[in-house]
Amino acid sequence: MRVLLTGHKGYLGTVMAPVLTTAGHEVVGLDSGLFADCVLGGTPLDPPGHDVDLRDVTLAHVSDVDAVIHLAALSNDPLGALAPELTYDINHRAAVRLARLARDAGVKRFLYASTCSVYGASGGDGLVDEDAPLRPATPYAESKVLVEGDLHELADDDFTPVYLRNATAFGYSPRLRADIVLNNLVGHAYLSGEVLVLSDGTPWRPLVHAADIAKAFLAALEAPREAVHDKAFNIGTERNNVTVAEIAAEVVEAVPGSRLRITGEAGADPRSYRVDFARFRKAIPGFECAWTVKDGALELIEAYQRHGLTNDSFERKFTRLAWLQDRARGGAVDDTLRQH
Repeated sequence: MRVLLTGHKGYLGTVMAPVLTTAGHEVVGLDSGLFADCVLGGTPLDPPGHDVDLRDVTLAHVSDVDAVIHLAALSNDPLGALAPELTYDINHRAAVRLARLARDAGVKRFLYASTCSVYGASGGDGLVDEDAPLRPATPYAESKVLVEGDLHELADDDFTPVYLRNATAFGYSPRLRADIVLNNLVGHAYLSGEVLVLSDGTPWRPLVHAADIAKAFLAALEAPREAVHDKAFNIGTERNNVTVAEIAAEVVEAVPGSRLRITGEAGADPRSYRVDFARFRKAIPGFECAWTVKDGALELIEAYQRHGLTNDSFERKFTRLAWLQDRARGGAVDDTLRQH
């Protein structure tokens, strides 16, 4: 298939593009380039693509493609909380506009990168499945809920939206993110010798490796229509439902000489949920996530050592909010996050 991949120069897109290409698909990228320079090690294997802001997409960008994989978004909670209106503008309104254009252009399948954060403060210790109440606790998660609802209204016999609710990503990507939990904790351990947890460590988090997310999107792209049409799927594995304290313990094991410090200074985090991932495995027989949290911690420390991660790049280049604030101060982006 000819696939338009939005956010192809982001953390997940940089991992996903080669997976799709290796599987025999023709990939066309679409990215504003906000994070194109956030590279740790080597040169990313970017497909040819459009350098365009998601808000400026036209019918021409989605013409002559069979499917759209939509990853592009303002993709973390601190950034969303700082500029909630921009989060809704880009993550919600621009995403739905893209889907409408895709449907008008005759695109058959639209894979949407949602998040398990839509379950928010789920309460209780039971596993939440795709039919659980949605309780988004942040503008980022709320924007994902809104898009899922609007895409459902667009679904018809010729247009198949699929909602892939990814667990919290981890793992090495040539375009690194250091502001997601495992990547962050391993980075702190490598650079300071300390695994620092600001919450009390009790919240549950479901985690999934970037490579497993890419594998899931490929499977959803190639699946029979009836298996995925207008359906939501949690993407991850139950064995990676772990508490923040358990994640930190894995990091201590992976980084020799590191020590654990749980301060609790950030207070209790209301975002706590354990997730059931069975629906996707039933829809895609044989699909399994391969990466454990332990594997990811070991991969990350090796990558940080090999590529010479520094304190400055960790805090500024690979932390989304800090990177955008630096670029805004330098005049590279305006207050609407458009580049100059």
